[in-house]
Amino acid sequence: MTQVFDAPDRFAETALQGFCAANADRVRAVPHGAVRAAPGPRGKVALLVGGGSGHYPAFLGYVGTGFADGAVAGDVFASPSAAWIYGVARAANRGGGVILGFGNYAGDVLNFGAAAERLRAEGIDARLLAVTDDVASAGAHERSRRRGVAGDLAVFKIVGAAAEAGLDMDAVMAVGAKANGATVSFGLAFDGCTLPGQGKPLFTVDAGQVGMGLGIHGEPGISTQAMMPAADLARTLLAPLLAERPGDHDGRVAVILNGLGRTKYEELFVLWHHLTGMLADAGLTPVDPEVGEFVTSLDMAGCSLTLTWLDDQLEGYWRAPADAPAFRKGTVARPLDAEAVDAGTETATAIAPGSAASQEAGRRVAALIGHVANALADAEEELGRIDAQAGDGDHGQGMARGSAAAVAAAERAVMAGAGAGTVLSRAGDAWANRAGGTSGALWGVALRAWGQALGDAGKPSARTVAQGARAAQDAIVRLGGAKVGDKTLVDALVPFVQVLDERVGAGETLGVAWAAAAARATEAADATAGLVPRLGRARPLAERSLGHPDAGAVSLALCARVVGANL
Repeated sequence: MTQVFDAPDRFAETALQGFCAANADRVRAVPHGAVRAAPGPRGKVALLVGGGSGHYPAFLGYVGTGFADGAVAGDVFASPSAAWIYGVARAANRGGGVILGFGNYAGDVLNFGAAAERLRAEGIDARLLAVTDDVASAGAHERSRRRGVAGDLAVFKIVGAAAEAGLDMDAVMAVGAKANGATVSFGLAFDGCTLPGQGKPLFTVDAGQVGMGLGIHGEPGISTQAMMPAADLARTLLAPLLAERPGDHDGRVAVILNGLGRTKYEELFVLWHHLTGMLADAGLTPVDPEVGEFVTSLDMAGCSLTLTWLDDQLEGYWRAPADAPAFRKGTVARPLDAEAVDAGTETATAIAPGSAASQEAGRRVAALIGHVANALADAEEELGRIDAQAGDGDHGQGMARGSAAAVAAAERAVMAGAGAGTVLSRAGDAWANRAGGTSGALWGVALRAWGQALGDAGKPSARTVAQGARAAQDAIVRLGGAKVGDKTLVDALVPFVQVLDERVGAGETLGVAWAAAAARATEAADATAGLVPRLGRARPLAERSLGHPDAGAVSLALCARVVGANL
C-alpha cells in the first residue's frame, strides 16, 4: 500500500516538486515537469518523454545529458494533458524540433498528439514516438496496438543518444522507429498496487498465483498460473521474447530486467542468475545489461524482461554515455551551453478581446457549459456504474471534475472579454487538464477544435456551429483513431454531427436541428449496449461489456440533450 502522501490528489504534484529539489544540479522545474538544468546545444533535436506518475524512474529520472531533454508528469496513472505536454515541450525545445516519447496508451496517444499539433501550429517541428514493446498485449501482426512498458528505457535511451550525437530530426526518428521495432518485453505480477489514499489495491493477484502479462496499470494479462521456482519464472519471462527473434539476428541484445516497485533487487539478481545461462543457451550476448527498477507501478510486486535486438548502430547508441538522475552510463562532460532555463510560473496566454457579438455569444457558451456541468455532477454515480462494467469506474468522476473546471475557465475567459471561440477553447483545455484519462483528452481536443471553428469575430451562425461540430469530430477521430462500431463516444458523436449538419443545411433553426441531433445521439448511445469494445483498456474485457452501453457515448448524449434544452 502507498503510505506516504498528504492530500491524495496532490501526490503526483508534490512528488514532482520533491524530485526537482533533490536533483537541482541536474534538472530544472517547469510547470508539470522538468527539463535539463544545463540544456543541450542550440539546434539540437529535443526528446521529451512522459506519461502518468507512479512509474518512477520513468519518466522524470530519464532527464539528463545523453538521454531526455525534458519530462512531463501527469497525475498517478493518468496521461498529462495536451496543455501540460505543450508547455514542457516548449521549455525543452532547442530549435531542432521536439520528439514526444510515450508509452502506447489511449490517453497518451490523444494528448501527445494534440500537443504536437499545437507545437506545429507555432512552427515547432514536433514528432510522435509511441513505444509498443509489450508482447502480451497484442500479437506481432498487431504491433501498433501493443502497450509500452519497460521497453521505454531502451527506446528512449537510444533515441536520446542519437539526438545528443547531433543527428537531424528525420535521422533521429528513423533510429527511434528501428529501436522500437527491435524491442520486446514481457511482465509478471505477484500482487497489485494501491493508489494513494485508497484502502484496497487497484487490482489483485490471488495468493500463490502469478499474473502473466499484466500491464503496469493492472491491465489484464494472458493467464494466471501457480507460483513457480525462480528458474521457471526466468524461463517464463524469456520464452515469449525469444519467439520474436528476427531470423537473421546475430545475437547481440540490450537486456533490461525491471522490478515493478515491490520486488527487491536481490530477487531480481536471483532471476538474472538463471537468465544469464538461458540467454547463452539461446545464442544471445547481453550488451550492457541493466537490472533494477526503471519503469515501476507504485508498490506493485512483479517484474518484466526486455530485449532489444541490436545492430551496430543501435548498440552504439545504447552504450553511449548518459547522465540522468536515475540512469548513468559512462562519463559525460558537462554541456558547454549551460544557460539557465526559465522555470517560470504557469501563466495563461493573454486573451484578445472578441467582437461585441462574439462576446455575447461567449457568455451564452459559458452558461451552456454551466448547465452541462450541473447535469454531469448529478449523473456522476450512474456514469461510474456504467463504466465499471468493463473499465475502472471513474468516468463519472472525470466528467464531473472536467466540466466543473471548464465552467470556471469559461467564466474567467468571459470576464477577460473573450469571444465565443476562445471561451470554448479555454474550457476545453481546462476540461482536459482536470478530468484526466482518455475521456478528458477527447473532450479537450473536441472543444478546442470547435472553438477554433467558431472564432471571435462575430456571432456564430447555425452553419458555423455545425461546422464546429464537424471539426470536433474530425479532431477526435484523427487523434484517437476510433470509428463507429468501436464502442466509444464516437458512436454517439458521428450521428449527432450528421443530423445537425443535415438539419441546419435544410434551413432549420439551430435549436430545432440540435434537438433532433441530440435525440439521434441518444439512440446511438443506447445501441452501444450491443457492441463490444475494440479500443482501449476495455478491449480485453469485451464480453463483460456486452449488454451495457458505453459510458462515453452515454455522457456525450446527455451533454447534447442538456445543451439542446437550454439553447
